[in-house]
Amino acid sequence: MKYFDLLRMSASNLLRRKLRTVLTVLGVIIGTASIVVMVSLGLGLRKSSLAQIEEYGGLTTINVNNYSWYNSDSTGDEEPKRIDDAVVAEMAQIPHVEVASPLLDVSVIAKQGAYEGWFRIQGMNQEALQKMDIDIAEGELPPADGNLQLFYGNQVITNFYNARTNEYYWETMEVPDVDLMNEPVFLIFDTDAYYQAGSTDGNGQTILPPKKYIIPTCGMMAGDLETYKENCNSVFADIDALKAMLKKVFKNKVIPGQPATKSGKPYKELYYEEVYIRVDSMDHVKEVQQAIQDMGFNANSNAEWMEQTQSQMGMIQMVLGGIGAVSLFVAAIGIANTMMMSIYERTKEIGIIKVLGCDLGNIRSMFLLEAGFIGFFGGMAGLILSEIISAVINSVVGKASGGYYEQLSYIPLWLILVSLVFAVLVGMVAGFFPALRAMKLSPLAAIRNE
Repeated sequence: MKYFDLLRMSASNLLRRKLRTVLTVLGVIIGTASIVVMVSLGLGLRKSSLAQIEEYGGLTTINVNNYSWYNSDSTGDEEPKRIDDAVVAEMAQIPHVEVASPLLDVSVIAKQGAYEGWFRIQGMNQEALQKMDIDIAEGELPPADGNLQLFYGNQVITNFYNARTNEYYWETMEVPDVDLMNEPVFLIFDTDAYYQAGSTDGNGQTILPPKKYIIPTCGMMAGDLETYKENCNSVFADIDALKAMLKKVFKNKVIPGQPATKSGKPYKELYYEEVYIRVDSMDHVKEVQQAIQDMGFNANSNAEWMEQTQSQMGMIQMVLGGIGAVSLFVAAIGIANTMMMSIYERTKEIGIIKVLGCDLGNIRSMFLLEAGFIGFFGGMAGLILSEIISAVINSVVGKASGGYYEQLSYIPLWLILVSLVFAVLVGMVAGFFPALRAMKLSPLAAIRNE
């Protein structure tokens, strides 16, 4: 018997019993939709978790810190381990390290018109600034021309308040009348002197107000006040230009945040609290992190968080997938039952085609094709239904969460293909034993059967 004839006969047999076929296909539809939706929820949760990790520093970023140098004024003979340019250069030589940049963190007070604000400037090298993939709305990233210029995050403006009325943005929700890009911004680096101005020091000298500096803006990050992303509250500068400015402002005094000698004098070079490390691949993050820890520094990454998240999401996916699989298993029982009933009803037909010389393999193939058809059409309809359910879930949950979960249910292409193939296989497996029973029927007994 030709393969085309087998297909025609299988389709014809299913159409002869429309109601039973429809009910069986309906079981496959429910089973397929259940397993796809359940797995998609697990995938969506995993995707959302990874996106959240990306917002908080990315998957290939390591933050190195060493806060022990705050104890530099201790009476011990041992010097605390500090991070300087030589240490950063050593970290840059670790295999798989793509970028290594010191972080020079400076607190400043900003003024523009009636508004006053407070924020921290993060000085980084050019390579690190370029690798951070910051979305730029206006201007450019801080250039390496020796002049201090600032790049503002899209939410930095919320740090300003009206100094005349003491009204803050988070109290009034009124956007401060501050133009960081086009209007001059006055910065005060010596914040201690600013708050102590007018009082007297230990020598009885009146503390004078600190000098203000006009620092130009080189660019702004994309996004509005409602757009939260990594570094939205950050202010970036070229680290060499920031160093030069701090040495100019404080001259022979100790720069705030920097250690001092036992005699209270500043060191010739600057030390850093943190180092920004970027690894070339997520697979090497833990390896690089361990190498930095072996150097005696604290190293933190999102690798541990990601491993825990993946483990939790894997368990959730297994549970959700298992729930969906139960529905598909029930559908498989329905297919097997349909095939067995079909055999009982077609006993004489099976006997006749055997007598006419039909190959046993063709009989088996005919029943397997019928079961496969049920699985295929049920799987296709189930996928369409799952897409509809997924869209409804995403719409409802997205509105309820204020857009936080934009895609709680995520159905990738591979899940569609795997589900369709799985539905067909379930159908054919369910039809396998009924097909064997049809092959074993005696032709003469089948013909005599009424």
